[in-house]
Amino acid sequence: MVVRARWVDEDQQNRWLVSIPVALIVVITVVDVHSPTSIHLGPLLVIAPALAPSFAGPRTTAAVGALAVAAQVLIAVLHGGLTTSNHLAQIAALTVLSVLIVLITMVRERRRHLLARAQSVSEAAQRALLRPLPERIGALHIACRYLAAEEETQIGGDLYTATRADDTTRLLIGDVRGKGLAAVGEAALLLSAFRLTAAGHPSLTGLATTLDNHVHRYLTDFSATDDETGEHFITALFLDLPDDEPLARVTNCGHPPPLLLRPGQEPWPVAADAAPPLGVRLTSHNPYAETTVPFDIGDTLLLYTDGVIEARDTSGAFYPLAERAARWAHCPPTALVRHLRRDLLTHTGGRLGDDAALVAVHRAARRHTASHMI
Repeated sequence: MVVRARWVDEDQQNRWLVSIPVALIVVITVVDVHSPTSIHLGPLLVIAPALAPSFAGPRTTAAVGALAVAAQVLIAVLHGGLTTSNHLAQIAALTVLSVLIVLITMVRERRRHLLARAQSVSEAAQRALLRPLPERIGALHIACRYLAAEEETQIGGDLYTATRADDTTRLLIGDVRGKGLAAVGEAALLLSAFRLTAAGHPSLTGLATTLDNHVHRYLTDFSATDDETGEHFITALFLDLPDDEPLARVTNCGHPPPLLLRPGQEPWPVAADAAPPLGVRLTSHNPYAETTVPFDIGDTLLLYTDGVIEARDTSGAFYPLAERAARWAHCPPTALVRHLRRDLLTHTGGRLGDDAALVAVHRAARRHTASHMI
């Protein structure tokens, strides 16, 4: 797996660091042997095995500890006698400390391998759940980026996907309002349901209603085992982008509105009738509406989750997405999301408080052959 390979590379790079504790042992031993008998530098040998775990595993640490104990024995033989109480105490103390350090290193390595396994599973789940979108779909160029709030996990509640329906492309971006594995389950449910049903609905409102029923049923089924189920819902944004019409149809279910980017103009949010998130039953009638907005050749729609606009810098200021997106409105989707990702991480000091997703959709000057959907 990727995580394990990365750690193997780090281990190979750190092998040369073993020379540092070995050199310390040699220097301390030589200096102690050539010092007056009243000076005892042997206790400093513990520095070597204590330093080794920072870049080495249990076996290397044990070897460094054994070398340090051997050096202490050599000092005792050459500098006062092996049977003196002082030297015996130093040898025993160094041996016990070295053993304890090796045991601690073994526990650390066990946890390290468990974390590597968990990260491998997380990355595999992320690839299966949130597959990258094709760079070209129909008449569209698309780029996406997912930024996890925690480096240890690459999976969360933000989601996006796309599919073809006749001569149109349908996209979904959403954000699960849940915690832990429940959020992953809800994201998987919505993505699977969208991929299976998106092409069979003539309108986005019908699609939103169907997916709302799926999410509501899922939450109802798990309400008996999850005390926080009532707090779970999914904000979602659905887009219908015809190949041969300069427009976009939008249905917004409580999600941040997309930005429409045109070179030479200020980005503006795409206004759509407000509707509750999926899984929230506020009324008995269908609350979802479809809004049509212009989306011509050269335009770009920037979709995002609230982890982007709610990201804060050290002073507490939110990330100004529209202002920053205007800088790169002329860029193709891949460059646009790359610039925004780097700028967002710079704004937050390299660490996000919430997962974030970016999807840029650009209408090309000519139609391309439709890609196979994921």
